[in-house]
Amino acid sequence: MVRSPNAPRAWQRMLSGRRLDLLDPSPMDVELSDIAHGLARVARWNGQTSGDHAFSVAQHSLMVEAIAARICADYTPDIALMTLLHDAPEYVIGDMISPFKAVVGGGYKAVEARLAGAIHIRFGLPAITPAKIKTMIKKADTISAYFEATELAGFTPAEARTFFGQPRGITRQMLDIEPLATTEAETRFAARFEEIEAARAEKSAGTPK
Repeated sequence: MVRSPNAPRAWQRMLSGRRLDLLDPSPMDVELSDIAHGLARVARWNGQTSGDHAFSVAQHSLMVEAIAARICADYTPDIALMTLLHDAPEYVIGDMISPFKAVVGGGYKAVEARLAGAIHIRFGLPAITPAKIKTMIKKADTISAYFEATELAGFTPAEARTFFGQPRGITRQMLDIEPLATTEAETRFAARFEEIEAARAEKSAGTPK
């Protein structure tokens, strides 16, 4: 992407030292440490949740991945990683609530899609999540949102059902929804990433599990 030399700065410096261009992100500038650090510090629901800590996008991602493992019949390590990273662009652009996304329109979605593609390529995934997998991830995401809404964000069950439907086969007791401290959420996200990467490597090598 060619930009005028007088254009405003469109990159962000990460703690890893990488400079990630928001308009033309390179997979080479994507680091898991930056993703885990950033997502652990981005609050879901604009921070309007109960508890001593914000409910972070990192913890949400872990919960969605745990739900997906329960509802997906053929849950491969690649699908697990796509699920864990489904909100990864938010380490750069933050978690914008759905009503505001609707107001902002296509520009936000375009930036989000480019970031998602760079992140996927960096970790050896398809640049675009296959439609069937994307639908499954969305289902897991919606189930997570229902429980976040009712347990943390002040929604009544009836109100949450209006927006997210009634979860089937998943109960509150199955989920680790108590908001975690930032450093704990970051550590758990990075650890789950490493577990999935190990499973991907094992599968790629053809080693029996």
